[in-house]
Amino acid sequence: MQTKRIVVVLFLLLWHGSMEALHAQQVLTLKDAVQTALANYGTIRAKANYLNASKATATQAKREYLPNLNLSGQQDYGTVNGQFGPSFGLNGGIASAGPTLPTQNWNAAFGGLYLANLNWDFFAFGRAKERIKTAQATVNRDQADWEQEQFQHSVRVAGAYLNLLAAQRLTRSWRNNLERADTFRAVVVTRALNGLIPGVDSTLANAEVSNAKISYTKARDAEQTYANQLAQLMGIAPANFTLDTLFITRIPSALTDSIAGNVQGHPLLKFYENRIKLSDEQARYIHTLNYPAFSLFTGVQTRGSGFADNYIVDQTAYNKGYWDGIKPNRTNYLVGVGVSWNLTSPLRVKHQTASQKFISKGLQDEYELTRQQLTAQLTLSDTRIKNALDNYAEAPIQVNAASEAYMQRTVLYRNGLNTIVDVTQVFYTLNRAETDRDIAFTNVWQALLLKAAASGNFSLFINEF
Repeated sequence: MQTKRIVVVLFLLLWHGSMEALHAQQVLTLKDAVQTALANYGTIRAKANYLNASKATATQAKREYLPNLNLSGQQDYGTVNGQFGPSFGLNGGIASAGPTLPTQNWNAAFGGLYLANLNWDFFAFGRAKERIKTAQATVNRDQADWEQEQFQHSVRVAGAYLNLLAAQRLTRSWRNNLERADTFRAVVVTRALNGLIPGVDSTLANAEVSNAKISYTKARDAEQTYANQLAQLMGIAPANFTLDTLFITRIPSALTDSIAGNVQGHPLLKFYENRIKLSDEQARYIHTLNYPAFSLFTGVQTRGSGFADNYIVDQTAYNKGYWDGIKPNRTNYLVGVGVSWNLTSPLRVKHQTASQKFISKGLQDEYELTRQQLTAQLTLSDTRIKNALDNYAEAPIQVNAASEAYMQRTVLYRNGLNTIVDVTQVFYTLNRAETDRDIAFTNVWQALLLKAAASGNFSLFINEF
């Protein structure tokens, strides 16, 4: 009974430990890696904020066309001495209105001024409309910039994922090579101790094991480097990733069909197109600065004063009461239409417009260069796909042949029919075949990713998962 209880406890401990290990080794799929990167990466988040800023600016540009409506009010206490003669208030001044008296007096009372005015540039030859269109073009540019950054970063993450997966498979191949070398060394050392083979063979076997260890360490170092790069692109802390390996040994279904690709609609080209459109809109807006602006303005002004209407003949006719001074008792209104035109503006605007048009031409040149590069990359991807499929078909043949040669050479060596140099040579052959197979399998998916990156259609790649 006690023995059964111990067995049950051990089983529960082992089961709990296996569940923890399974949780710790949660598989990171390629889709999860891309989604995590799009949510966390700093550049994408920054460009999303720039887009929101542009949208707010576009809304503000639409409201710029609204008229200016100002309300103001003031209540004062002071004197109203006047004097004939010119005056100008530098950095502020007193604007008192009253009779011109022969001598200074210090009679003071309260007064109030209440003002409402409206000013509206109702027609300026499309200036407000072009300002709004320019702001919207900025939104379109930033939207395209955000989308192309998402696309390019998705491609970068997918490439880093495939690189890490290839590095992990290569590490496994080098580990297998180390195990073979270590197993063969044990056989050689035993036979040398029994005097069946020269002692120098054990020395060579030890050297091969040491070389296999170094190669295995280098492979692990490369794997850790790629894991660190993937973590950076995902915007998370470095970790030991367990990747999805189920797809790597099959051919993508998209490659079994004829893949028609073109660069039209590529997110990067859309971004360059919107840059050109924004520059053209800016040129049109600058051109509207040549023309005058027609304004409608109106104002209503109400005043109150503690000085009576006969104060000019009777300097005692004022009231120092607060309410008597600020109570409105005189009102004026004004309605008018005005035009404002800086006649020297065309001299400046002409060169500003020319400058903006040259910028548009420069952006067009950049667009053409990018289109040419993407077209060349698309052509290269077709060649890469063909070569990758050829190597994919050839890699298993090489591995099978190398495995058979390894078995034959080791059996012959154990029977004293060949030398350790022959066995060493087949070690290299088998390890090269295994690493070529790992690289060939990964290159098929890398070629498809290159096709997706060149055509601007990331779904061509990601829909395979």
